Amino acid sequence: MAELSPAAELSSAAELSSAAAGAPLARSPIAPAPPVTIIDGWEVSARPTAGDLTITDCTPLTKVQVRGPVDASLGGIPAGRAARARPGTLVAGSGPGEWLLLAPPGTPPASLPGDLPDALAAASTTLVTAVDLTHGRALVRLTGAAAPDVLALVCGINLADDVTPDGSAFRTAVAGVATDVIRDDRDGARSYLLHCERSSGQYLFDCLLRAGADYSIQIAGFAASGGAEP
Repeated sequence: MAELSPAAELSSAAELSSAAAGAPLARSPIAPAPPVTIIDGWEVSARPTAGDLTITDCTPLTKVQVRGPVDASLGGIPAGRAARARPGTLVAGSGPGEWLLLAPPGTPPASLPGDLPDALAAASTTLVTAVDLTHGRALVRLTGAAAPDVLALVCGINLADDVTPDGSAFRTAVAGVATDVIRDDRDGARSYLLHCERSSGQYLFDCLLRAGADYSIQIAGFAASGGAEP
């Protein structure tokens, strides 16, 4: 893992101090690995990495939960599946009648669902709600060929391609934490998004780091890993 010079750490601290003086900072429950920078009002890690297995704190992504009829699909996406309903917005059917929408940090939560909940409500008499979860939840991305092997150490779900292919979404216990898991491969590499309660974020992150130690897991900064796109 790349080491930072004292000068780089001091420069990062000065940048944060300057930003904090002008506006409040949003912070993830997961401590950012230095160097630290600011993206859309969030304090995030800018740590570079060239590792084959990486873990990234993606908590700054805008998160909106939509609930509606249990037998419905949102934007054509049913429970158990995930896809991009529009550029920059990932929609995951995390459970019957429940969807998680993810978008780049700074996206206004009120605009994120767009016309999706309206279309869902028009097709049913069931109440449809959209709730901003951005600051109340934690989100982690685990990427690399060994990602399913790491997850298998802390999760009982069958992660084989024919059972949970790319675009799968499910809710299960990961290291004992209730977690929404979305398989969202990147550039042909296995990649999983893990979404949990804010209070469990650091614990889940640390458990995945320990589970991946034998696979040479590295922390990839949000700003340096393309994490700003869901």
